[in-house]
Amino acid sequence: MDNCTVVTKPALNLVGISYCGPYSTFPDEAILLHSEFLSRKHELNGEVRSTALYSPYFGNEVFATYWASFEIARMEIIPKGMVQFTIPERTYAMITCTNKRIGEGYETLSAWMQEQKLVKRDNAVAIEIFYIDEHLEEEPVDLLIPIEEQ
Repeated sequence: MDNCTVVTKPALNLVGISYCGPYSTFPDEAILLHSEFLSRKHELNGEVRSTALYSPYFGNEVFATYWASFEIARMEIIPKGMVQFTIPERTYAMITCTNKRIGEGYETLSAWMQEQKLVKRDNAVAIEIFYIDEHLEEEPVDLLIPIEEQ
């Protein structure tokens, strides 16, 4: 899993649902949130740009807010209980792992960021991108940590 890199992602227009709670409730609540959102995908009426599930998140010392969302062009009418938002273009430290090895992925990415002297950008969201494939038990996941511009 030594595939760390720096990437710049263009602005992302997303629509989704969120969960906010203490860290002790993760990853269970994140998994439930993904399931609930995937079961509502049909409500987006074909507006989804890809099958990738975007999970931006941020937190503090007590709790985190975690999203399940899809990239869309722009929706005029948002399904009940969903929110549309845009993440600006941003530079990230990134690693690709699987949904079964996310913890290990974060450990590797964190160590690599320290080696490279990359500084996490505190006021920006991190993102997990899940490449959904119902035929696979282990799905690829990109972990993106926002970094300060060098």
